[in-house]
Amino acid sequence: MLGVIVGLCLVAHLSWAAKAYVTDSFTVTLRTGASIENKIIAMPSSGQPVEVLDSKEDWSYVRLLGRGEDSKEGWMLSRFLITRLPWEMDARALKEENTQLKEQLPHIERELTEAIHREQNLTARLQENTNAFHKLQQDYESLKRGAAEYLKLKADYKSTRSQLEITRKKLQRVTEENQRLSASERNRGFVLGASVLFCGLIMGLVLGTRQRKRRSSLSF
Repeated sequence: MLGVIVGLCLVAHLSWAAKAYVTDSFTVTLRTGASIENKIIAMPSSGQPVEVLDSKEDWSYVRLLGRGEDSKEGWMLSRFLITRLPWEMDARALKEENTQLKEQLPHIERELTEAIHREQNLTARLQENTNAFHKLQQDYESLKRGAAEYLKLKADYKSTRSQLEITRKKLQRVTEENQRLSASERNRGFVLGASVLFCGLIMGLVLGTRQRKRRSSLSF
């Protein structure tokens, strides 16, 4: 009775071209028509996937999927179809998945251990890089301050050198002026000395002439 109720509910929910499964723990018949008098063309077992193409009263027209059935089509009682995966297949799939997970667990644990070690190494390297970065930053600040001082010294040097050049040129002009003045002074002294000497010579000649005239007058 429960199977009939389930079948009726399934018929109400199944639509054409819907996927379904042969219900748990049953071997059912696939027939050429929608009655038990029709010829059996296949006996799909529990978990056999089918494609529901049509339905009529308690029967469903299906196409067998997989398992080398060559896509046979026929009628089977709708109460033998379910839309969920059969418990047996679901349990087998879960068991296989659990076995695979158990097989993968040592590998996953090993990868986790390696990942932890890598993380620890990366953390240590990150700390080293952080310390190196701080040191480089300090060195950069020192170099920047040194560069600023160097630029100031360079500017002061240029200014001092410019002033020194101006002073040197002034000194050269003063030296040349002094040399000209000194030469002019020497020339003036020479002229003055020559003038004094010439005047003395003239006066000597004049005095000598007077003395000779005086002696000449006295002798007469």
